[in-house]
Amino acid sequence: MHLVINLFYLLFLFFVSPWILYRAIRYGRYRRGWMEKLFGLVPLHHPTTLKSPDSPGRVWLHAVSVGEVQLLRTLVARFKKERPDLQLIISSSTDSGYTLARQLFSDEQVIFAPLDFTWAIANAWKRIRPSLVVLMELELWPNWLRHAERVDCPIAVVNGRLSENSFRGYLRIRRWIEPMFRSLDWVGAQTKQYAERFSQLGAPPGVVEVTGNLKFDGAEPNRMATEVLDRRRLLGLSPPPSAAQVQTFLWVAGSTQHPEEELVLRAFQKLAPRFPQLKLLLVPRHPERFEEVAQKVAESPFSWARRSECQSTEPPADWRIFLGDTVGELRWWWGLSDVAFVGGSFGDRGGQNMIEPCAFGVATCFGPNTKNFADVVELLLKEEACVQLQHPDDLASFLEQVLVDSAQRQELGRRAQSSAAEHRGAIDRTWRGLAKFLPPAIPDRS
Repeated sequence: MHLVINLFYLLFLFFVSPWILYRAIRYGRYRRGWMEKLFGLVPLHHPTTLKSPDSPGRVWLHAVSVGEVQLLRTLVARFKKERPDLQLIISSSTDSGYTLARQLFSDEQVIFAPLDFTWAIANAWKRIRPSLVVLMELELWPNWLRHAERVDCPIAVVNGRLSENSFRGYLRIRRWIEPMFRSLDWVGAQTKQYAERFSQLGAPPGVVEVTGNLKFDGAEPNRMATEVLDRRRLLGLSPPPSAAQVQTFLWVAGSTQHPEEELVLRAFQKLAPRFPQLKLLLVPRHPERFEEVAQKVAESPFSWARRSECQSTEPPADWRIFLGDTVGELRWWWGLSDVAFVGGSFGDRGGQNMIEPCAFGVATCFGPNTKNFADVVELLLKEEACVQLQHPDDLASFLEQVLVDSAQRQELGRRAQSSAAEHRGAIDRTWRGLAKFLPPAIPDRS
């Protein structure tokens, strides 16, 4: 069977290679890590992987892309606190995820994840020799799981989720994918519904637990955090006011995709002349679109700047639009905002993480397409902690409403922050689930 799977992967790679080549030339993507991806030749040269020959084992943490890598912050911190004797290997499948992981976890070994070829998996496993593999949210591949079972290495899914579309798709091929779910050793699901779906697809009884959503634990609630204040100073913004009236009103539109930048710019241009205190911080979701969005911003009549050109210098004092064209900073940009629009919700992506701005106490809105965060949106809407817009024209209306009515803006932000704080605790339940698979700790000889 594994020969058939390998053949399928090779054929698929052959057919998509022109697209990969195009994106490599056009956007500079997919140029790194091919020895790791195709052959599993992961370089274990980081000091932390060599410094402790007495380490009881290594834990392999896999996060597909940027969102999952951000989630690892809380989990890695818990590993360092509870089990500093263990060595952590962190892998990602995408260029942006790998780059961010290198930035966030400079003390750990970060690698590109091997593709699901049997030889790549075998080589990577031989080099890493993990005691436990942790998959963030859901990233199941047959050869990964088969090899883990062969070498008796437990596999755990953390912050597990199965959207309605994914679940229906898996049900159609349940006969073939059930062995993958059956081989899982532990699943920490975000909700009861997700837990039931894992069980229906073959996860053994007693393996699945409801842990809650790690995104609540990983969201920073403190507007006075150093990372937030540093960026506030960079943009020349005054400290967060205690009064309702603000000198500068910052609108952060984050994780946007096409055509949301145009919608945001249109709403901003409509209101900016009437509200001179209004500024816009625009953060596109995908790095390959930074230049495209920069051109759209440059066509506007407003003074603007971009983060990539302001690494050590401040933007012009009269800027009205700031383009956040870097990866991994959005979670801090939210802490500067007075009102937030979470992108991917007027396009076809299915929404992005709206927990982060809510945790800061920001009056938060998003569009109608939030299928990837349906449970979170349902929870927030039930507690009146955010606003879901139904039409792009509602952007300007909502923005004007909270600009004029500071009491409404503050109350919406208060409910958002309260809701985000109330649903923390997933990291504790997750750690209890993972701890039982870890090797015994080495006694401290000091």
